[in-house]
Amino acid sequence: MDILRDILLQVRRERRATGHFNASEADHMRAIVEACHEAGTAAIIGMSEGEREHLGVMEAVALRDAFRKEFNIPVFLNADHTRSVEKAKQAIDAGFDAIHIDLSALPFEENIAGTKEVVECARLQTTNYKLQPISIEGELGYLRGESKVQQEKIEVKKEDYTNPDQAAEFVRRTGVDRLAIAVGNIHGISLDEPDLDIERIRAIRAAVPESVALVLHAASGIPHDQIKAAIAAGIANIHVNTDLRVAYVHALKEALASHPDEAAMYKLDAPAFAAMKDVVVRKLRLFSTPATIES
Repeated sequence: MDILRDILLQVRRERRATGHFNASEADHMRAIVEACHEAGTAAIIGMSEGEREHLGVMEAVALRDAFRKEFNIPVFLNADHTRSVEKAKQAIDAGFDAIHIDLSALPFEENIAGTKEVVECARLQTTNYKLQPISIEGELGYLRGESKVQQEKIEVKKEDYTNPDQAAEFVRRTGVDRLAIAVGNIHGISLDEPDLDIERIRAIRAAVPESVALVLHAASGIPHDQIKAAIAAGIANIHVNTDLRVAYVHALKEALASHPDEAAMYKLDAPAFAAMKDVVVRKLRLFSTPATIES
């Protein structure tokens, strides 16, 4: 039984989406899991290469296991934006539930070859140790920007967008479970408002098998109406990072300014924890309301 795949299929059929939230600290993970527990949904926690290096891959897996026991909900750990096969294998060996192998900056054939190698490695690990299947996400298209508030406009070019025909070939040749696509989304929050190509999402959804979940990265800063339209068009999993970082840091700065003599970090962290959790709650509410398909 592939629990994550089944969850993604279910939300897709119900025209909803799951949230994917990044963390780099234990309290970040707790904020995400608490919010998901209260919402009655599975928690999908992402960690980029930098976030994994900061917390530690073994430590992240141990925390995931602890939160599963404490909250009794499915908690999945995803190795987000993994830029090399080596780093992907490291996360697989550590016990991550899912791997996002992002070789989208490479030529098409190299992207396919590296992604396929990670898929095969994950399948072998699952078979040898009789584990829950490891979900593999590939990426096709180019996402500009960084996971921060950017004081400039980010130009998204049409050649950056995922090509539906290439998406079909990529999925067929790699065997990925999830596909991250570029449809006008950008990392971080820029001065200009994102403009998602909803028709392209529909075309990609029609081109790839129903069992492959479409993933929208870089959802911070995207207007709610576009998020709902993207879900209706076929997006099943939505990544949020910058909104969490901004909320956490802003609340932490306020706490430090308001209590300059406080030295107990857990007390200073409390408002930041609450702010991050609130963002997750609001995003889950947005993603979980069934989207209306426009004619």
